[in-house]
Amino acid sequence: MLSYRLFLTDSTLGALNLYSGRPDAFSDRTEQDGRVFATHAAIALAAAQQDAHLRAAVEHRDTIGMAKGILMQRHDVDPVHAFRMLVDASQHGNMKLHQVATWLVEHRRDL
Repeated sequence: MLSYRLFLTDSTLGALNLYSGRPDAFSDRTEQDGRVFATHAAIALAAAQQDAHLRAAVEHRDTIGMAKGILMQRHDVDPVHAFRMLVDASQHGNMKLHQVATWLVEHRRDL
């Protein structure tokens, strides 16, 4: 078995594990090729994750903006403080930021 940590910085993205049914199946060359492949896989995985985060941000930016506006009006705060309030609620409630914003926009009249 060969195992490679997939990472770009300090945080681990995953692992690449290669298995063989026979002993001593992997040569030094195979181990080197595995490191190269793991490096490319880590870069591709990180790019895919970043793309997913950017798509989610674009998809939810209007809702987050509306939630910020509600908080700004109700609490007489600036946009930075309103966003911080959303982030704090997200962390405290263990919810994604867009979920908190969606809840606030949908229930603004009930509050």
